[in-house]
Amino acid sequence: MNIEWWHWTVGGIALVLLELAVPAFYVIWFGFGALLLSVVMLAAPALSLTAQIVLWMASSIGMTVLWFRVFKRSAHKTLIGTADGDVIGEAGLLVHAVAPFQRGKVRFQRPILGAEEWPCTAETDIAAGERVKIVSIEGSFVKVSKA
Repeated sequence: MNIEWWHWTVGGIALVLLELAVPAFYVIWFGFGALLLSVVMLAAPALSLTAQIVLWMASSIGMTVLWFRVFKRSAHKTLIGTADGDVIGEAGLLVHAVAPFQRGKVRFQRPILGAEEWPCTAETDIAAGERVKIVSIEGSFVKVSKA
């Protein structure tokens, strides 16, 4: 059987679409590898089946490694899954003023425990627009003080 360029195109599209059903985020790279190989096959249609499979595996693994080693590290980092004690001292900007018996809202540059904005409480009056830091986490609120 002679595998042609369009076989790799169909297989690549099928693998990319399979990624929608498989929530692992690694099948897509094998689909992209097949699509890349289909372009190579257009340029060099005389590749043997062994060379095609080796190129497909190498390109797929190369793209996977590139994603997880290079691009994923530089993606926006969050503090999801960290212990709440690890975020004590994180600085944010007060969006809504806060008073001892009135809730406010604080925004952080990067998500803290899954959210960029948190409702907050404080022991003193703090005006909106001031920099604050987390003192503690109390249920679904963060307790803040002036930074």
